[in-house]
Amino acid sequence: MDSSSAVLFNKLKAAQPLFLMAGPNVIESEEHILRMAGQIKAVALKVGLPIVFKSSFDKANRTSSKSFRGPGMAEGLKILEKVKVAYDIPIITDVHETIQCEAVGKVADIIQIPAFLCRQTDLLVAAAKTGKIINIKKGQFCASTVMVNSAEKIRLAGNPNVMVCERGTMFGYNDLVVDPRNLEWMREANCPVVADVTHSLQQPAGKKLEGGGVASGGLRELIPCIARTAVAVGVDGIFMEVHDDPLNAPVDGPTQWPLRHLEELLEELVAIARVSKGRQKFKIDLTPYRI
Repeated sequence: MDSSSAVLFNKLKAAQPLFLMAGPNVIESEEHILRMAGQIKAVALKVGLPIVFKSSFDKANRTSSKSFRGPGMAEGLKILEKVKVAYDIPIITDVHETIQCEAVGKVADIIQIPAFLCRQTDLLVAAAKTGKIINIKKGQFCASTVMVNSAEKIRLAGNPNVMVCERGTMFGYNDLVVDPRNLEWMREANCPVVADVTHSLQQPAGKKLEGGGVASGGLRELIPCIARTAVAVGVDGIFMEVHDDPLNAPVDGPTQWPLRHLEELLEELVAIARVSKGRQKFKIDLTPYRI
């Protein structure tokens, strides 16, 4: 097992009041990613949050084949490694196939399992065997109890460093609902719980494009609402996609938080987290009131 992964995992678990995973949805260029990493790290340090930088090298699960996917694994990993070295910052990125796990594990500190793939046993096991921290996103189609089994697949493969992430549940066409109860119920997986406060507001295939394609819509204005709720409930970490020009982002622009407003939002979330007893599992004994 990778000892550096255990050190980072314990650091994130112990983070007070929480940790942050943030970055652009997808790698657009080396220059853009390096600039964003430096600026996001500076904001995180200013507000006192441990930071893990996030970006994807391939958006392999887009609705339309015409959607921008990114530079691909080989080029994308080279860029992420430059970010890691330049800013001494941990990296999280996602995998979609078992054959990607070994190469990604040589660069990323945290391997993310996309929501659509959260039950794929072979992928979970291959990711686990890299020894890296594994962050599993809860499928939009899944109950919170599914994450107990997904996390256990990681542990049974010999890797204790696993996290689970809420990103909303599909209850109708092209929309998601965030149920705060899941943030509590996912504790049954016995690992850190992360709230993805940007994908949770995605509206899949909700925007028509010229030429007949489709792209995700979203409700950016509600990101603070979902983030405040998650922090008040007591999540261990916040996952959010951040962009310096979200209106012109090639992927998921409607649900990327503007970089210029990141510090303001994080300061508010830190304040909420410091006064909330959610993280400490504050309980009221209701036994006397049971019928």
